[in-house]
Amino acid sequence: MDEIIALEKRRINAMTSGDTQALEEILADDLIYTHTTARLDTKASFIDAVKTGRSNYKSVDTSDVEVKALGDTAVVTGHAAFHVGDNKFQARFIDVYAKRNSTWQMVAWQSTRVPD
Repeated sequence: MDEIIALEKRRINAMTSGDTQALEEILADDLIYTHTTARLDTKASFIDAVKTGRSNYKSVDTSDVEVKALGDTAVVTGHAAFHVGDNKFQARFIDVYAKRNSTWQMVAWQSTRVPD
C-alpha cells in the first residue's frame, strides 16, 4: 500500500526533523509505542520526548519494509537502522496503522533490537 509507505516516510521525517505537528496528525491518540528497551510511550509522551530532545532521532533508515492490508488496518514490518542521540543500533519492527474517519493513523509500534 503506497499510502502507508508514504505515511511511514513522513512519520520518520517528522521524528528526525522534530516536526511535532506532523506527529500530532500521524499518531493516534491511543498510540502504544514500545521501544527496543521495552520503554512505553503514549502519543503525548512520545511527542514530548521528540520536542524536548530527550529522544533525539538523528536518522532512521528502513529496509525490507512490507505492508499487509487488512481492511481498515495495515500492518507494517521491516528492519531499521537507528541513530538516536549517541546510540546507533538496528531493530526489526512491527507497526500498525488504523483507518479512522477516512484517515490513517499509527496505533502501535513494537521493535526488537538486533544483537550487535
